[in-house]
Amino acid sequence: MRSFKDYFLLFAKGLAMGGADVVPGVSGGTIAFISGIYEELIDSIKAVNLDALKVLFKGEFKAFWKQINGNFLIVLFSGIVISLKSLASLMTYLMEYNPIQLWSFFLGLILISSIVILRQIKKWSVGVVVLGIIGVIASYFLTSMAPAQTSDSYWVIFFSGALAICAMILPGISGAFILLIIGKYQLVVGALDNLDYGIIAVFVAGAAFGLLMFVRLISWLLHKFHNYAIAVLAGFMMGSLNKIWPWKEDLAFDINRHGEQYATVQKNLTPNQYLEITGEPPLIMQAILFMAIGFFIVVVVEKIALSLKK
Repeated sequence: MRSFKDYFLLFAKGLAMGGADVVPGVSGGTIAFISGIYEELIDSIKAVNLDALKVLFKGEFKAFWKQINGNFLIVLFSGIVISLKSLASLMTYLMEYNPIQLWSFFLGLILISSIVILRQIKKWSVGVVVLGIIGVIASYFLTSMAPAQTSDSYWVIFFSGALAICAMILPGISGAFILLIIGKYQLVVGALDNLDYGIIAVFVAGAAFGLLMFVRLISWLLHKFHNYAIAVLAGFMMGSLNKIWPWKEDLAFDINRHGEQYATVQKNLTPNQYLEITGEPPLIMQAILFMAIGFFIVVVVEKIALSLKK
């Protein structure tokens, strides 16, 4: 049974997950994995099924709440929602005015996290290595894709919701970035801003469907093929490093709902190339410092998680 301290830490993990989901290219699933709650999160969401609903409809709310691990879900998602609301403007500010420091921090965070996750593999084999490489390649391909133009029909919006929520659960891939890839980011954000309930309802329905279906697959893989699943997920994280490389050149642009220009296609550069092309200082020492801070945070979180297990 969790203590108040445990729930406080869980809430903090929710805050971190929400903060990560605000950043394009970074997934809240990555933070869940780092902080040691990934499998519990997957299993808790999986528990929200027809059997649980039957218990609820019988009026047995206490049994229903216990069955779905309600305390865990409500505390974690409270942290996520509060973080999404409160950190969005901060992250937007940092991405605009301190992008090298911010992306360096996340580069260090995800790099060390992928190594920590690989340590959870209990037995190495050729198959584990191959699947890890496949995860790297798949994630690299997804995070390298340029935004596409797709229909705004309801079935496409439904599919977009399912795909985006699946990406948010996977470490290494951002759901917001997936929406950008399939050309639905501006539509969904605009619908939320303008309270277009039709689009919002269809998108949320797709997200709910994707979440409930996808977590069953992930849960089954983690329990039946733990080493292989961990290898693929770690590969996804490593492959996503391409997206968060701090030094980039903007190649193509679009206009957001506020009439502001943003980059849709970027090219990774070395620090020297960044200086030559943009004329801006690459801030190499600051980048190294913030990468080190990312490393340090993961090491501390891992130590705390291990101490709580004792």
